[in-house]
Amino acid sequence: MILASNLSLDRGTKNLIISSSFTIHPGHKVGLVGANGCGKSSLFAALLGDLQPDSGDIEMPSSWAIATVKQETPALTQTALDYVMDGDKEFRQLEQQLEQARLDDNGSQEAYLLNSIDTIDGYSLPARAGELLHGLGFTQDQLNNSVSSFSGGWRMRLNLAQALISRADLMLLDEPTNHLDLDAVLWLQRWLKRYTGTLVLISHDRDFLDDVIGQILHIEQQRAKLYTGNYSSFERQRAEQLAQQDAMYAKQQREVKHLTSFVDRFRAKASKAKQAQSRLKRLQKLPDLMPAHVDSQFSFNFINPGHMPYPLLSVEQGDCGYSEQAIILKSVNLTLVPGSRIGLLGRNGAGKSTLIKSLAGELALQQGKRFCAQELSVGYFSQHQLEQLRADDSAINQVLLAKPEFTELEARNHLGRFGFSGDKALSVVNTMSGGEKARLVLALIVLEKPQLLLLDEPTNHLDLEMRQALVMALQDFEGAIILIAHDRYLLESCVDEFYIVGNGKVDNFDGDIDDYQKWLQDDKKAALSKDKEETPTADKVDKKELRRQQAELRKQAAPLRKKADQLEKQVSKWQAELAEVEHQLAQVEIYEQENKSQLTECLSKQAKLKPQIESAEEEWMELEEQIEEIVGG
Repeated sequence: MILASNLSLDRGTKNLIISSSFTIHPGHKVGLVGANGCGKSSLFAALLGDLQPDSGDIEMPSSWAIATVKQETPALTQTALDYVMDGDKEFRQLEQQLEQARLDDNGSQEAYLLNSIDTIDGYSLPARAGELLHGLGFTQDQLNNSVSSFSGGWRMRLNLAQALISRADLMLLDEPTNHLDLDAVLWLQRWLKRYTGTLVLISHDRDFLDDVIGQILHIEQQRAKLYTGNYSSFERQRAEQLAQQDAMYAKQQREVKHLTSFVDRFRAKASKAKQAQSRLKRLQKLPDLMPAHVDSQFSFNFINPGHMPYPLLSVEQGDCGYSEQAIILKSVNLTLVPGSRIGLLGRNGAGKSTLIKSLAGELALQQGKRFCAQELSVGYFSQHQLEQLRADDSAINQVLLAKPEFTELEARNHLGRFGFSGDKALSVVNTMSGGEKARLVLALIVLEKPQLLLLDEPTNHLDLEMRQALVMALQDFEGAIILIAHDRYLLESCVDEFYIVGNGKVDNFDGDIDDYQKWLQDDKKAALSKDKEETPTADKVDKKELRRQQAELRKQAAPLRKKADQLEKQVSKWQAELAEVEHQLAQVEIYEQENKSQLTECLSKQAKLKPQIESAEEEWMELEEQIEEIVGG
């Protein structure tokens, strides 16, 4: 088991967790939740032994193997399948020993090792690795591709598969769904439910948490507390505790007021002095209660515009793509009217983002017509929009630029609804986290009073509280919504109908997310059958023409690939610098008085590098997605 006793964790001079105790039993699945920056990642570092507790203890069996997802993947020539198989370290060790035994012509050792491999089910490892890769969205043809041939997002999937295949007693997963589409999220959900080891999972996807975990470890006000039940159960328990705490605090405040009033009135009177002293002692002994505190500081809504044209936007026989040679979707017909609430489903790279860009007018249609109502206001959210923020400007200045008629107080009040209270309103964009940038973009979209919302993965960097605020705002919105999301709760709460994007088409889907899971399985079977049927005539394909088409697509994607490669190299460089800085911050002596200047420099570098890396990675992912859509993944 994992036993934390009076655990305290600090990062630099910041206290993250103070005097907290909890026990996680073997085989339990625990969701680790709390506001951004509360110490979730630091607790992971402590479990891995990379961060020593400042006081107290955290104990677990020394024999436990721990798996976590690597954050970096070198550009290896090794195949994807082999790379994932490396996650089973025991198998790889036995494999090396077997090779040595054969070189030594040691028959008895060879027989022993062959039996050992059989005992750990090693001979089925390639098949299990292939199954994992298929579940995470890789095709059969991609299994033998080199790791270096995959984009950043797909390499993160390879790292996840490598962690999942390991023989881990404890699995630590930090936002494993971030780089996955809905299909892969649903598959991972099923896989983790079958996992028999101990799981500690950081996630901002409440449906994912509800379906997978049985306990919640919540970090709040520097305390880590364990709750039994899934995330919905935790919310109910916490709401009850907050209500009780509020009632107790209100009762105590009434008593404090009464006692203070008595002491103030009678402490100077000799006849009442003893009674006043008695009440003063009672006042001093009252428990140190605090008013109930709720994490969420987010409360906003999309202002419903007075005028709603009909229809808002329509596309007729539209071909969507990046050029005539790179058509992603053909003959799209779609009409959006007030009250339309559409969720887009489909595999990664099928063209969902291309469709939204075409609707937003960012991509011109290659064929067909796009009709837009006069004076239509569109609120468009995508990862690309985060990079359109003015990097050297503050949050409040961005709002004042968007709304010159606002006073500074009005701008501050508006930003406060999105978590930018006090000095946070003065934060400069290039120092913000991904979540802060996403909140600022949403704050700016609200100011536009949109009649149509086009939202491409709006929750990628948002924590649970902001996601809930977004759900509430979308439910009250009277205009039209088109939504791409891998957050099932968001889709089911805010969407009335679904469209499937795939095979170059956009079709109405008559069903819900459960039906979509069945559709995915049937589609996979149909694709396998089709491959088998087409195999005998494969040699009839004009290979020269196919090569010409592929070369043309690569040419189309070349400028994007060049920029993506440059960003990848820059991110690798910054990550190396950040690793060195964090290594220095992990040394005890850096916090001594004589090293104060070195500590200040390290903290400054860390504060600068983290948002730089996050921003570059977001741009990198956007470019890779565009490349995948052009060249077909």
